[in-house]
Amino acid sequence: MPKLSGNKGEWSEIYVFLRLLEVGKLYAADADLNKMDDVFYNIINIVRTENIGVLEFRIDRNANRVSVYNTETAETLIDIPSEEFARVADKLYTEIVSANAPSFVCDDTEAFLDRISVSTLKAKSSDKADIRIKIHDINTGYESVQGFSIKSRLGGASTLVNAGKTTNFIYEITGNLTDDIAAEFESCSKLFKQKMAYLTSVGCGLRYVGMENDTFESNLLLIDGDLPQICAYMLTEYYSTGANTVEKALESIVAANPMKYNLSKGHPFYQYKFKKFLTESALGMLPSKAWDGTADATGGYIIVREDGEVLCYHLFNRNEFENYLVKNTKFETASTSRHQFGNIYKENGKYYLKLNLQIRFIK
Repeated sequence: MPKLSGNKGEWSEIYVFLRLLEVGKLYAADADLNKMDDVFYNIINIVRTENIGVLEFRIDRNANRVSVYNTETAETLIDIPSEEFARVADKLYTEIVSANAPSFVCDDTEAFLDRISVSTLKAKSSDKADIRIKIHDINTGYESVQGFSIKSRLGGASTLVNAGKTTNFIYEITGNLTDDIAAEFESCSKLFKQKMAYLTSVGCGLRYVGMENDTFESNLLLIDGDLPQICAYMLTEYYSTGANTVEKALESIVAANPMKYNLSKGHPFYQYKFKKFLTESALGMLPSKAWDGTADATGGYIIVREDGEVLCYHLFNRNEFENYLVKNTKFETASTSRHQFGNIYKENGKYYLKLNLQIRFIK
């Protein structure tokens, strides 16, 4: 049989699976990714769809054991001590952080996965959740199977909003632009900050007129009617100043107040609306797919910290999750040629420029 091979993110999903079966609890994180010892959810089981059927990895806290139950045959396949999951998780963590290749194998982990009837790194799923966990909330007594998205800080920073032609914003260039000025814009620098400064120096500006993709625009409008304009303003600030963190972009837009909101009573209009955009993007909204407002990751986010700690932002504690997203994301410039933006073009006697939206986790 071919060996299981994956990148750090893919192996991190297996690491989360193994570590949670060892610990038996899913601890919450605050907005700074610190563990909240008094906020946790007891794990009843973890559900995976494997080649042999739907498996429940059931946790027996009293006996400190995990049993693998095939729901389709009503058969317990194996019953092993929780400490074995701890041993394999520890070894896998070491292999992930020390790996240098883009894709690698972990023989010891694969041998253990074979014992517990796990044959793939990424469990099959009907939605975008990376792991499905039946949890018990000790505060409410509520039990349910919930899907979580997994993000690992053991490898490179992952994207929250992926770039594409779908994420291009269109601006009309105002002022007395000429073909000569447009040509100079193209040749003056590879850095957008310098290109934008040149436009300003010749008395030109940008006026947002729309988005390249109607689906993404409608998704934003569904979240909030002002979001396209808010994103467009924050994009121009990023490309003009180079200040890339979402926190700084929000500070800038609040100071400028381009939407002319009444900020005198302290209402955080811009922060609130952009938080909702980040959160829905995290939970399943994609630029290229019509979105109905339904979250795919119904439980929330699980994050693997650099030290191997596995923590969650459950949607029961949405405020901490939203604040984490604001503090830990940044704008990024994608490939201009691949996504066809960053060049001045002319239509019906008017000049236009497209700028692209991509948001990545800082770590």
